[in-house]
Amino acid sequence: MARFDTTHWSVVLRTRGEQAEARVALESLCRTYRPPVLAYIRARGHAPDVAEDLAQGFFTRFIERAMHAQADPARGRFRSFLLTALKHFLDDEGDRQRALKRGGAVRHAALDDLDTGDPLGDTQQPTTPEQVFERSWAQAVLHAAIRRLRAETTEAGKQNLFDALSEFLIERPSEDDYARLAATLQMKRGTLAVAVHRLRARLQACVREELAETTDDLVSLDHEVDHMHKTMPGLLAPE
Repeated sequence: MARFDTTHWSVVLRTRGEQAEARVALESLCRTYRPPVLAYIRARGHAPDVAEDLAQGFFTRFIERAMHAQADPARGRFRSFLLTALKHFLDDEGDRQRALKRGGAVRHAALDDLDTGDPLGDTQQPTTPEQVFERSWAQAVLHAAIRRLRAETTEAGKQNLFDALSEFLIERPSEDDYARLAATLQMKRGTLAVAVHRLRARLQACVREELAETTDDLVSLDHEVDHMHKTMPGLLAPE
């Protein structure tokens, strides 16, 4: 457990209250994973402006009321807890609105109109709010991992190389791509291939590190990695 003592979700679960350390960790998680919350709310039929208000209300309640204190440490995954808490919040909000308006006019958005921003171009679009949440969650993990990798390469003085190769972090370059890039960067084809391989391998490690922030033990982490792989097939596949 030592390696998980300082992950965001472990800190939240360990303190289980209003301590500043837990609040900072929780706020960081909420900022990173706001997109899947918003995507789920919209998939439940709410128009963009209404969804924004609901998301803001949810996170305000989630943090201010220390909802994480209700979390079961034995279930150690922030993703599952967040979705469950969100469902309860929306159900409560729906009951409140019905009591106030008796089913008054509420703006809705069709699921087909939602932009899930799939970076992998997967043709199998999510069809339920839960699937929308899971896909958006995976995208949020991926984007956070890419930001982490970019920061690392920038610190190492290799930002230009990262920027040039970033389009191939998700999909491997074709032979034509390698030839074009090698000429542009004035690198040997083999040297370029090694650079792409290393960046892709490091991205996979960054994804795992990001997922570790949302878990509190190795079993939960392995579960989340497996879930990520199923949600975005090929992302964590070996070269």
